[in-house]
Amino acid sequence: MANDIAAHHGHLPGDVAAEAIAGHLGRFWDPRMRTRLYAFVDAGADGLDPLVVAAVKLMR
Repeated sequence: MANDIAAHHGHLPGDVAAEAIAGHLGRFWDPRMRTRLYAFVDAGADGLDPLVVAAVKLMR
């Protein structure tokens, strides 16, 4: 689902897209979902869009 959000914001410049993704995840994702996303990024983020990884870094 996070990759779909990144695809939706992919037309934006990288830093703007990462901020938009972070905002979306912060507003609409349940804290449990964000916790699992953080763990997935910590485990290597295999298959995760780099914009999502950048957004997670901003969220932390």
